[in-house]
Amino acid sequence: MVTIYSNRQTEFSRQLVKNDLTAMLVFGHENIQYLSGFTGNAAYLIASHTSYILITDYRYVNRAKQESHNCNVICRDRENETLGACINRLITDAGLIGFDAAYVTVAMWQDITRVLKCPLQPITGLIEELRSIKDDWEVRCIRKAAEIADAALADTLEQVKAGVTEKELAASLDYRMQQLGSDGVSFDTILLFGTRSALPHGKPSDVQLREGDFMLVDFGAVVNGYRSDMTRTYVFKTPTKEQQHMFDTVLKAHTAALSEVCSGTECATVNDAAANIIDAGGYQKYSGKGIGHGLGLFLHEAPFITTKNNTRLNTGNVITIEPGIYIPEIGGVRIEDDILITRDGYERLTFAPKKFILE
Repeated sequence: MVTIYSNRQTEFSRQLVKNDLTAMLVFGHENIQYLSGFTGNAAYLIASHTSYILITDYRYVNRAKQESHNCNVICRDRENETLGACINRLITDAGLIGFDAAYVTVAMWQDITRVLKCPLQPITGLIEELRSIKDDWEVRCIRKAAEIADAALADTLEQVKAGVTEKELAASLDYRMQQLGSDGVSFDTILLFGTRSALPHGKPSDVQLREGDFMLVDFGAVVNGYRSDMTRTYVFKTPTKEQQHMFDTVLKAHTAALSEVCSGTECATVNDAAANIIDAGGYQKYSGKGIGHGLGLFLHEAPFITTKNNTRLNTGNVITIEPGIYIPEIGGVRIEDDILITRDGYERLTFAPKKFILE
């Protein structure tokens, strides 16, 4: 583990030099975890060419010392020293300082700039770009999270019966993932019946399952902060012709997108392969505008699989492929897998069967 974080810090130092930065103020918790290993909150990182200073308070200081790698941990007295004053005290090198612009509130910015006199440069995407290429340890974490999700779903499907509620099944699925070793849930589980399955990010309710209903379940496990993200859609008992056509179209779109996945392919090419199938099936106005995203410490991170993104996939990216169709008066179908980009193509990380009918 020490080597992993040393390598990340060395590469990030190269990026600082490349961008003419003396240091960077890192505020995003996931970015701090990526560079230091610290998994708590209430932390701020000053990363320079020669040192990493992790600022926290009494609640996290001992944990930070245990978890962080190659960091000087500072316990700030929040009552007597503002964050800006603390940063100003610890920055000794003159020069341009970058800051994690996407994670700064107005109040934080005012506090810091009130006392910090060195020039500041807003930075976005620098650490996230590094995070988009997963090392072997990160892949193992995501793979384990995906394995937990596969197993938990199989167990939960045994509880499907008429009259069960969305909330009951979602709670059972979440609990089973934690029993199998998940650190929590990757995000609030989406588990929806009937026409409610047309809500791409709907919240489980007290609605009961009836024969002929769609059942859409989108969920994930977490291992060491790394997330899985999988969606399966079913119909309870006998599907209508429209339901079957929707499912067949999405599955075909999913397969078409996968056929384009390899290192060097533009994200737009992958997206459009799925979109063309959905459009040909007559569902153009009922589909989303993007069919996937990167996956890691964030649920949604670079690269994003959209029609306007010409970024090329790289070996080590972990992405989702998740085309969907959402018709308010009928319901929704989404099929999603986690995919590792390899030198020779790709490797699936999620393996739950894509069966449609639940008896």
